[in-house]
Amino acid sequence: MLKMQAVLVRVPGGPEQLYIGETLCPAPGAGELLVKVAATALNRADIMQRQGKYPPPPGASDILGLEIAGTVVQAGPGVSHWKEGDRVFGLLPGGGYAEYALLHQDLALRTPPYFSDEMAAAIPEVFLTAYQALHWLGQLQTEEKVLIHAGASGVGTAAIQLARLQKAQIWISATAHKHTICQDLGAYRCIDYQTEDFAEVIQEDTKGQGLNLIIDFLAAPYLARNIDSLGLDGRLVMLSMLGGSEVERLNLIPFFRKRLQIKASTLRNRPRLYQQQLTEEFWQNNALHFAQGLLRPVIDRVFKVVEIAEAHRYLEANKNIGKVVINTQEWL
Repeated sequence: MLKMQAVLVRVPGGPEQLYIGETLCPAPGAGELLVKVAATALNRADIMQRQGKYPPPPGASDILGLEIAGTVVQAGPGVSHWKEGDRVFGLLPGGGYAEYALLHQDLALRTPPYFSDEMAAAIPEVFLTAYQALHWLGQLQTEEKVLIHAGASGVGTAAIQLARLQKAQIWISATAHKHTICQDLGAYRCIDYQTEDFAEVIQEDTKGQGLNLIIDFLAAPYLARNIDSLGLDGRLVMLSMLGGSEVERLNLIPFFRKRLQIKASTLRNRPRLYQQQLTEEFWQNNALHFAQGLLRPVIDRVFKVVEIAEAHRYLEANKNIGKVVINTQEWL
């Protein structure tokens, strides 16, 4: 069997456990595309998997990487609308940190000629996550009030832009030096979570009426203040538990008094049909917005694949504003 180079993990742990080695090149099965990867991008899930805290779904590659852009080199049985040489990008359950990766035809999107591979690789995970959170789970309506935590993250910068298209009034939380980009993307009010209490800011800004929707990644440490910040029929969508998973005490009275809804969700372990429908709806509704410049991937830095450990350290240190992308065209 053919071999390829990939970023592998010696043992679960820190970035120093990442190394470039040889592994078997995957063969495309029914409905799958074998893609020569030109670029991939980092996600918090990659860090958690590297640490041994987030195993891939059953049947998925154990190589890190949830999104790619590249060129089709082989189409598997039953592939109907893709061919060798097509430029594609899309979401995958694993395997992106490699020379070649498998992308299911139902999750593949055609890379527009005005996109570089780095731009395309910076879109799938964060924009699909943000779209799912705002529209499928959060049911965001025109001109509603929304708070997006981690507003300068990859998902955050995508969510700000998507919410702006709905003419939403957008609050974000982020460190102060990241506020300018969030304002440029469409944030109405930027909150420095290191020096301000976001719940107090929301209460003051909304004159006690609260918000319609909150998108959160911290979970436990923000839960009580998120509830305080929501208004009548408010919705809270939690996408991660970066701050912790356990809450010692929780008062349920506000849930009933304000008729609150709380949803928690991941995307990676969703059925492929769900991911396919999400991908199709997102691109159908927003391809033109990308072409017009109303949406764009926010890329902080592009690292070479040989710098993968440095890239992980950079993301873990929260230095990024937007996406950290890996160019995979130059291996050892």
